[in-house]
Amino acid sequence: MDDVKLVSPSKEYEKEAFEYIQEFLKYNSEINGTGGLDRYDDYGEWLLKIEKDLDLPNISEGRVPANTYFLVRESDNKIIGMINVRHKLNEFLLNEGGHIGYSIRPTERKKGYATVMLKLALQKCRELSLDKVLLTCDKINLASAKVIQNNNGILENEIFSETFSEIIQRYWIEL
Repeated sequence: MDDVKLVSPSKEYEKEAFEYIQEFLKYNSEINGTGGLDRYDDYGEWLLKIEKDLDLPNISEGRVPANTYFLVRESDNKIIGMINVRHKLNEFLLNEGGHIGYSIRPTERKKGYATVMLKLALQKCRELSLDKVLLTCDKINLASAKVIQNNNGILENEIFSETFSEIIQRYWIEL
């Protein structure tokens, strides 16, 4: 799995990014960790939004600084996954959202990409000088729980999320 890397979104990936989102829609699959890409029709506007996610003095109340990355397979330049790394936690993220959100396109699941992508994102967390990172997933999402556990995630607890109407598992990873 040496042929994948995390890259910051750029205009160069516009076509691939929309193909990524379209695949989730085609498979009626939940979309996470995209920095809101699925809510934008204009890729340029989305690029500005993720740039603003790093504009520390001007981040709106209730939001935290965050980086969004594509996991790109180098052999064909295809976006395999997306991951959002939040630099700190607010109350909602501490309880339900965590430092990291991610997704793998439906046709590339069960191939080990999520485990590798999370490992690469944890390196980004180290670069941000984070000591430990919180990840959450729905209790029924066994694949995501396994990815977190494969990266040394330790289950702290389970809570019922009023926001998502589901039981959420909260894992910590020591860096």
